[in-house]
Parts: sequence; structure tokens; C-alpha cells
Amino acid sequence: MLIWIVFAAVATAVVASLLHPLASSHVRIDGGGDAGRVYRAQLLELEREVETDQLGRTEYDYARAEVARRLFRASEQQAEVLDSPSHAHRWPKLAIVAFLPLASIGLYELLGSPDLPSQPLQARLEDPGQNLAMLIVKTERHLASRPDDGRGWNVIAPVYLRTGRLPEAEIAYRNALRILGPDVDRLGGLAEALMAEAQGSVSADTLDVLRQILQLEPKNPRALFYIALSFEQAGRRAEALADFEALAESSPAGAPWLSLVNKYIAANGGVPLIAVAREPRMTDQGGSQ
Repeated sequence: MLIWIVFAAVATAVVASLLHPLASSHVRIDGGGDAGRVYRAQLLELEREVETDQLGRTEYDYARAEVARRLFRASEQQAEVLDSPSHAHRWPKLAIVAFLPLASIGLYELLGSPDLPSQPLQARLEDPGQNLAMLIVKTERHLASRPDDGRGWNVIAPVYLRTGRLPEAEIAYRNALRILGPDVDRLGGLAEALMAEAQGSVSADTLDVLRQILQLEPKNPRALFYIALSFEQAGRRAEALADFEALAESSPAGAPWLSLVNKYIAANGGVPLIAVAREPRMTDQGGSQ
């Protein structure tokens, strides 16, 4: 808490120094010098008109007296302004100087954690708790020193995918697969990262990953769905319909993905085969054609 009091005092000093020129008791006016130059120029002009007989002596005396009167009046007004106090403007500024630091302390007391002891960055990295950003930084530092730790890549890959860091997710999944070997979950995560990078399109690279999933698990519904979706995206609607219908027929009754599969069956000219009651968990990546 002491450090925040020090910060508040520093903030007060800074704000006071910035507002001091505006809170002074007198106002400076730079326009008086300009008025004097104008009137002196008028006097010189009058003298030139007299010398060239453009102005009579009597008219010159009256005009000169009027210019002198105006000059004296401008000088008096400038003196009055310089001597006038600006207390009306001083108090709001002093109130700002006092209010800002107090308000900042009050806001921190309300929203912050003043009683929480300070913790260096290294300590936070060693014990990140539930701080996802710290978990990511800690894992990245670990992998920078041990790039062959497949378990570390396997842990951070879905985190990258969930937080939208798609290129990093792809790299992490590929490293985990290279070190730990093929796995349905790792291959599925890589396929999702590739499709997300391609904005839902099933590329040839993604198809290769999906086929690797089917080698490990021939009836994997996610892989079968996205392969059928790739046919639809390529304009091969008959093949897409056949694959979607085959997936629906092989799925157990009430499977959570059947609603989405039936939607694509209908979109490709077929008749939904199974009525379902639950919403699907599978993401509609590509959109029906």
C-alpha cells in the first residue's frame, strides 16, 4: 500500500506543476505591445501627411491628440488586466490537483488488490496458477529450452487453438505428432487448426490428416463428416450426399452430430434419415453449398 501512496504523491506533484502556470494570480497579456506599435505607426503617418501638406496643422494637432488618448487608454486597460487576480480560476485547478490522486487511490481500493503482495515476473512464471497468459509464457519458455518435449507441445497446442493463435497451433500439433507419434486427438486438433486457417475450407493437406485419423479409427464421425464436406465444397454433390448418408446410417440413434449431418443431407438433395432431438456439437465449418 505504501508504494501506491508514493505514486499518488508523485502524481499530485506532476499535476500541480502542469497546472501552476494556469493557476497564477495574475494574467499575462501580450497584446499591449502590439497596440502601442499600431498607435506609433499612426503618429508617424500623421507627421508624413503634415510634411507633404496633405494635412493642416490644426487637423494634425487634433488627430495626434486622439491617437495619444487611445494609446494612454490601451496602456491603462493593460495595467488593470495585469493587476486583476484570477482566484475564480485558481480554485477549480487546485481541486483537480487534489481530486485526481485521491480518486485514483479510491478506484484502486475498489477494483484492485492493494493487500496482495507484489510478485516478480519470474515468480509468477514459476507458479502461474490459473493465469492462462502466464501458463502460455511458462510453456513457451520451457519449449524454447527443450524443443523436443512432445508433452509440452501436446499441452500448448489446444491452448493456441482455443485462443485463436492458429499458426502456432499448427506448429505445436505437428511437433507433438512428430515427437509423440500419430494420435486421433492430436490429428483432429491439427485438422481443426488447418480448417480454421483456411476459413472452413477442407484443403488437400487437411484431407491427408483426416485420412490418417481414419487409419487409426475407421468410423471416426468427425473425420467422415469433413471428408464428405470436402466433396461438397469441390462441387461433387453426389459423392458428398452418399458420404453424409453413410455417416447418418452408421451413427447411433441420438448421436449429437446427426442433426448437422441431416442438414447437409437435405442441402445436397437427400432426405434426412434419422430424426434427432439434441443439438450437434460438431462445428459447421464450411457451410452448405
